[in-house]
Amino acid sequence: MFTIYPAIDIRDGKCVRLVQGDYNQETIYNENPVEIAREWERLGGSYIHLVDLDGAKVGQPVNDALIGRIASAVQVPVQVGGGLRTLEHVERLLSLGVSRVILGTAAIENRAFTEAVLGTYGDRIAIGLDARNGYVATRGWLETSEVRADELAAELASKGAETFIFTDISRDGMMQGPNVEAIAALAKSSGRTVIASGGVSKMDDLITLSTYAKEGVGGAIVGKALYTGSIDLQVAVQAVAKA
Repeated sequence: MFTIYPAIDIRDGKCVRLVQGDYNQETIYNENPVEIAREWERLGGSYIHLVDLDGAKVGQPVNDALIGRIASAVQVPVQVGGGLRTLEHVERLLSLGVSRVILGTAAIENRAFTEAVLGTYGDRIAIGLDARNGYVATRGWLETSEVRADELAAELASKGAETFIFTDISRDGMMQGPNVEAIAALAKSSGRTVIASGGVSKMDDLITLSTYAKEGVGGAIVGKALYTGSIDLQVAVQAVAKA
């Protein structure tokens, strides 16, 4: 099954989009993320993807109260990433009705914590692998590590990780299409589900990605293309279901 995840990136309580993670290149799309979540659900979104951009930058959840309101406002599951570095952070968001939380920086910088959380919460944890030239970026993409994304995925898969969210930073917000080759390769090498993120700009991108569903590409996060109208969510959901 291939799932489309409409994205809501939150900064200062508003729905925004950044270009390649640059906090200085921000476009505000809506002042009320709760309304946006309801709209994506109405149009057929079966899972909502939330990012706490403020949290990613400072290393702890900032918009958690708003995220809780979003989770309560929709019937579909919600996954959240951004600044989750401690067990308390994870448990706080799960207690607010979030179905799955995404660990990014912590997966690099605190392996013991990551493995412990995977052992406790299993498939309610996704690992966000945001890569720049194949190497994992951390702290809201402000820093690049010396760890390769495929190597980290293989290690964490052996520790219980079931879901990875892979972003090629060079494609994010650029409307140039996803790095399909890298996404499919990661799914194959890790043996786990990989959700594509970054660069989805047109319907063909989603159709192409969905052809790799049997190889482990479980879905795609779509952000800017929905807000600019390049992709109609309702049409996309129906098209992927038929593919």
